[in-house]
Amino acid sequence: MRTMQIYKILRAAEWQAFKMAGKTTGAPIDVQDGFIHFSTAKQVRETAAKHFADEEGLVLVAFEADAMGTMLKWEASRGGALFPHLYRELMMSEALWNRDIPLGPDGHVFPEDLA
Repeated sequence: MRTMQIYKILRAAEWQAFKMAGKTTGAPIDVQDGFIHFSTAKQVRETAAKHFADEEGLVLVAFEADAMGTMLKWEASRGGALFPHLYRELMMSEALWNRDIPLGPDGHVFPEDLA
């Protein structure tokens, strides 16, 4: 059975810092809110459009939701939809894969095979 993947969008500098340190408390908004924001495959495009419009150099990083443990909470956010929020540091070793998200003429271009 395939488990659900969740996604974190990082700016290039945030991605580099994450790789170097091996862990992160997230982007400034994550630190401010006290948890790391993730999106599901169905939510990630809207997240990019809402919070990263016109930004270049973004990286999409995939994680396995079930592997996050009990500190991953599903909480109501935009439009009442449940979003995954992680209440601990995120470890680089938890990343499944990463891909650049280029900015195209109609917004960010995501991999077609998001699970």
